[in-house]
Parts: sequence; C-alpha cells; structure tokens
Amino acid sequence: MSRTRRNHIDLATLTAVLILMVLSLGVVYSASSTWSYEKFGQSSHLLNSHAVKILLGIFALFIGMNVDYLKYKKFTKPALIAAIILLAVTFVLGGETKGATRWLRFGGFGVQPSEFAKFALLFHLCALVSTKGEAIKDFKKGLMPMLIWIGVVVGLVMAQPNFSAGMMIILLSCVMLFVSRAKFLHLLGTGLAILPLVGLYMVSASYRMERIRSFLGGKWGGKINYQLWQGIIGFGNGGLFGVGPGESKQRDFFLPESYGDFVFSIVGEEYGFIGTTFFLALFLFIMLRGFKIAKNAKDEFSRLLAIAITSTVTLYALVNAGVTLGILPTTGLPMPFVSYGGSSLLFTSFAVGILLNISTRTDMHPRTQPIEETVVMPDSAGSHAGKIY
Repeated sequence: MSRTRRNHIDLATLTAVLILMVLSLGVVYSASSTWSYEKFGQSSHLLNSHAVKILLGIFALFIGMNVDYLKYKKFTKPALIAAIILLAVTFVLGGETKGATRWLRFGGFGVQPSEFAKFALLFHLCALVSTKGEAIKDFKKGLMPMLIWIGVVVGLVMAQPNFSAGMMIILLSCVMLFVSRAKFLHLLGTGLAILPLVGLYMVSASYRMERIRSFLGGKWGGKINYQLWQGIIGFGNGGLFGVGPGESKQRDFFLPESYGDFVFSIVGEEYGFIGTTFFLALFLFIMLRGFKIAKNAKDEFSRLLAIAITSTVTLYALVNAGVTLGILPTTGLPMPFVSYGGSSLLFTSFAVGILLNISTRTDMHPRTQPIEETVVMPDSAGSHAGKIY
C-alpha cells in the first residue's frame, strides 16, 4: 500500500483554460452580434447566453477539481449505460436540427447526449484497462468487451447522424487502447474489419460524399463548401495582425454561424496570424501540461484518465483549426472553450477539472506541509480480471 497526499492543483493548466474561456466572450460577441441583432433585436443576445454557459462551465470545472477522481471509478459503467440510454431516447424525444436528431430539450435548456457519452465511454475504458492489466492483450477477455462498448456508442452517435462526432470517438478510443498496451495486430485487424462499415456509412448520404469529393478535388466553390470558403476569406482578411476586435466583415451574414464551429475564422480575421497562433499555443500548453500530469500520476487509472482528457481537448482543437483552415474536410466539431455552445463546454470543463484533481495527487506542486489523506489500493489485474466488463 502507498500513501498519497493532496498537493496543489496545476495552476498553469487552470490559467490557460480560464484565459480561453474569457477570450471566447469577446470572440463570440463579435462573431454573433450582427446575427443576434437581426433575429433578436439585441446584439448581445447570444453573448449573454454564452456568458451564462461560461459561468456554468467554470462551476463544473471547480466541481471536477474538488472531487477525488478515484470516486468516479466505480460509477463509470452506470454512467456509460445511462449515456447509451440517453442516446437511444434522443431518437424518440430528441429535437431535429438540420436533418439530425442530436439534442434532448427540456424547456429552454438543451443537451447533446453524445458529449456525455464520449466522456462516459473514455472514462469506462480507463477503468477497465486499469482493472484488467495485462489481460487487455487477450482479445476475447480483454479487448472484445471494450470494442463492444465502443461499437454501441459509436453506432448510436452515427445513427443520429453525427459522423464527425462518431469518428472522433473512434479515434480517441483507439488512442486509449494503444496507450493501454493492447496488441497492435488486434487493433489493426479491428480497424480493417470496420473499414467497410465506415465506407458504407459514407456513401449512404450524398452530402457526405459530395463534401469529401469537393475536398479531395480542391473545389472550393458551390453550396457544399460555401462555409469553408467564407472562413478562409476571413483568415485572408486578417493577415498578420488582423483587422481589429469587432471589425470582422465575414460575420455580417457571409460566414454562417460564425460563432459556432467556425469561430476560429473570426479569430483569424480580427486578430490575424498572431492571434490564431496565441490561441493554438494555449492548447499546445494545455496538452504539454496534461501529458506531464499523466506522466507523474500515481496509479494507472489516473494516468489513463489524464491522457484521455488531454487527448480529447487537444484533438478537438486541432481538428477544428484544421477544418476552418481547409486542411481537413468540413465537420461539425467545436473548438473547446471557445465555440458557442453548452454541452461541449460543460462536459469538457468538468473533465479538465478532473485532470486538475489528478494533478493534486502528483508531486508536481507539493505543499509546504504535506497532508496524508487516503490510502490508494493498487489496481487488481488478477486471474479473474477478464470477467470485468
């Protein structure tokens, strides 16, 4: 048995996240003001809504930060089951937006179950791997139960349809299985097996194929790539230093929903290359700090949790930036802590709070007088580990 003490949180990571949240207020206001005034008669309508979500996100961040991460381990399976039920219920009671059923609405409040399901799945994978230990190298007892959980969640998400979110869940799950030391041949074989299914899903909707063809063919015009083209124009307008805060032209009905998935284009237009580099540098900093927390983690569960949370924030930021710059095909993924929206902000903030709680169990920021608190039992990886699902 090893005694642990609770030290200080990683203030550097907390500061970087709070900076992104505060900066998002100005960016979202600028990106949404014209549209808000046209629809609601008040330029600050979406800003007010976003400010409330930022406050709720900070609240969720501090809740995650102050609850011992070890307490979540026994609840990962019930949480994942609840997430699957919510995804299923969304088909019956969910609201349809732009041909997709992704939201559950309660009065004026809406939640996107796929965001909850994403973290519930990743957290349960972390719990399973930390419990199974070397059994993960056994395909039947170790890997197969995890693949079943992944398949159920991804299947329900893609059926909404939400291809981009489903693919991100697959990518993040593969990252976790890889760092968990699953056999590479098992992962490769699984990937090759599901590839035809992904292909069939792609061709099942003409707009998805048209989007891919336009991207690969370099055809930037037309309805399919209109939003992307307008976003790239925004980056071009910004140049090195940008046109200045609140001076965006693309937000004035040229770039649709510029406050959402394409908010990074407004950053590029108003703050230029310098501004976009600063935003990406903050995400790079969070990535480096997050992986350092994982490296210094005291047990396998916390190490995997730190990797899962850090990878999620980093990959979402990179994919969003890549899409708005035209490097990747257009998807509907938000930029963490920056894009307008509630579900992504709340769940990601809570997850980062857990990451900060993990940092208190490392020796990165020791207290002057260490306080012994709890006893952490080593993860069990015995002969019956393969029966835990």
